[in-house]
Amino acid sequence: MNVELLGGPRTIISNPHGRHNYFGWPSIARLPGGALAAVCSGYRCGHVCPFGKTVMALSFDEGENWTGAYPVIDTPLDDRDGGIVAFGENGVVVTSFNNTVAAQRNWNPVPADRDDKYYLRNSYYNAYLDTVTKEEEARYLGAQFRLSFDGGKTFGPIFHSPVTSPHGPVELSDGTLLWVGRMFSGDDSFHPDQDRIHAYQINMDGSMDFVGEVPPVYRDGQPVLMCEPHAVQLPSGEIVCHLRSESGAPFSTFQTRSPDNGRTWTVPEQLLGDCGGAPAHLLLHSSGTLISAYGYRQPPFGVRLMISEDGGQTWKKDIPLFTGVSSDLGYPCTVELRDGTLLTVFYAAEREGGPCVIMQQRWRLA
Repeated sequence: MNVELLGGPRTIISNPHGRHNYFGWPSIARLPGGALAAVCSGYRCGHVCPFGKTVMALSFDEGENWTGAYPVIDTPLDDRDGGIVAFGENGVVVTSFNNTVAAQRNWNPVPADRDDKYYLRNSYYNAYLDTVTKEEEARYLGAQFRLSFDGGKTFGPIFHSPVTSPHGPVELSDGTLLWVGRMFSGDDSFHPDQDRIHAYQINMDGSMDFVGEVPPVYRDGQPVLMCEPHAVQLPSGEIVCHLRSESGAPFSTFQTRSPDNGRTWTVPEQLLGDCGGAPAHLLLHSSGTLISAYGYRQPPFGVRLMISEDGGQTWKKDIPLFTGVSSDLGYPCTVELRDGTLLTVFYAAEREGGPCVIMQQRWRLA
């Protein structure tokens, strides 16, 4: 199986005339009405800043044109990532997460030297953080999601989730909305004694029920810390999940499987070499081909694909989809178009030193 690119990459979400012009960590889905919806964290000043909000743009012509991006989750904190999944007849869920005020300050300290190039920028960030009250932080801190029951036209209140992942949950064949994610950490730090990948079911009233836990992985007696998973269900009913490894086997992709709707999982096995690429998004194409798209942050920077024709038992790896100008890129997510071709969205800078934007690449299995 080969991959054929259809045209070149295109920018679909950006803000070229403003200073809040950084967009990252997108997802894409087809809404119940037929339109495509791309979500991401947008109108930011940088990779880490307090101004992020989870925004959505729509395409009514299979990705040829896109609306402007509008907020779906916008709390006083830095809303990061954007996941979206359609479920049932008219359901849509959008996901996000944020971090504590203290963590944001630690990432952007105000230099003592007023001539430091970060003095004005970080002073701006911290002046905004001064306005966030303890009550607001307590109310909004966490992994979050909003539910729509009218195809994404309107959304209900913000609910909190014990787990987080970039692209959100997956709908199983029995209608279960299963979210496989890392346990939320308010300062995005790892705690080996409690950091786990869990599966939860989202209920339609916004509550969540624990389903199962992915076994830990060890290398040389030390835990390999995992985060940012994404899962897909095969026609057999088995679930395949790809996970990003952090320490122990840095920035690689591991795979685990569940035969029972997320209650039990196999011990994750490493698919790519250390620094081989992550995090991944999985899609089952109508042809039966399983597709995993992931970011690669070593030169040459880019977005790559893995393709499996046997349900993830074996993979053709490291197929290039996009080549970028810096390591600040990735988080691809793919949707199948009506003609069977594929559209992958991801974030990257258009030029060296420029802000990150949301791009798309159309392609097909050849």
